[in-house]
Amino acid sequence: MELLMKTIEKIGDTDKDVMLKSKERVDNLIKPLGSLGKLEEIVLKLAGITGELFPRVDNRAVIVMASDHGVYEEGVSPDPQIITAMQTCNFPRGVTGVCALAKQAGADVITVDIGVAADLKEPGVINRKIKYGTDNMAKGPAMTREDAVKALEIGIEIALEEIEKGRNLLTTGEMGIGNTTSSAAIVSVLGGYDPHEIVGRGAGLPIEKLSHKAEVIKMAIDVNKPNKEDGIDILSKVGGFEIGGMAGVMLAGASRRLPIVVDGFIATAAALIACTIEPKVRDYLFASHASVERGAAKALELLGLEPMLNMGMRLGEGSGAVLAFNIIESAVYMNNEMVTFQEVGIVRD
Repeated sequence: MELLMKTIEKIGDTDKDVMLKSKERVDNLIKPLGSLGKLEEIVLKLAGITGELFPRVDNRAVIVMASDHGVYEEGVSPDPQIITAMQTCNFPRGVTGVCALAKQAGADVITVDIGVAADLKEPGVINRKIKYGTDNMAKGPAMTREDAVKALEIGIEIALEEIEKGRNLLTTGEMGIGNTTSSAAIVSVLGGYDPHEIVGRGAGLPIEKLSHKAEVIKMAIDVNKPNKEDGIDILSKVGGFEIGGMAGVMLAGASRRLPIVVDGFIATAAALIACTIEPKVRDYLFASHASVERGAAKALELLGLEPMLNMGMRLGEGSGAVLAFNIIESAVYMNNEMVTFQEVGIVRD
């Protein structure tokens, strides 16, 4: 708990003075005012996050958290649970969807076993296992409050290790059969939504089983009664270890004035946990893409963030966020490589 509290204490406001200076410069770049649209907004936000007029995003990484979910036994996923273990081992081999996209974007992929329901011997998987998956949230809390804090602190520790290596842009990925169920529960609690409004197909659940999935989520919420004002309580009651780890990464990034890119549905649920714990985290987040997972749009609304891309994606793993790395880098190039009117001797009225 000590690391979590120290991290929260270090999260401050973004630098409004530097943002004003950045806006003055961006407005005077050799182009029509506002003509580069959202790229300009990205640069201003980066300036506020980092406190630098010329921020850099050239050392980036995806931190993938992997864990299983006890609620799987309620029949909420069409896939065998062993896929979590199998796919987790594929990340360090560099052969998953996010790995392919990360190679193109020049980003490293760090894989963490925070709660996979099997012993993994794959080199490159960091073993920070709390338990062999969460408990069945339909019958009681997914985890203890102590384990929820542990998940958050593991995320903080992994992120701080990467930041010490010089990372200046991070995102989170995940692997966990059943984690759209926990994510839908988190969004339902925080938004006061009926789970039937949020629940989606996840990895391919047949449409006729969506109602059952929603009822399982409703049962979990009714049984556990999570406190929507307490992010740790929500995480412990209806969350997942990987969701806690992802939220911890976001808290750590904000504490070190580092931009964090939010991926799809599971990542937005983690971001909601982080922002419930400390609302200032929101100002350090970039929403990458509009996931087609049903509850993703409502999750982004709760966060108050607008996605950069709409690519019809729902893979997870951090894949959409890695695509956004390229957009963010483009904004930085605009800021660094363009000159101002004054610098080329053009005087405007």
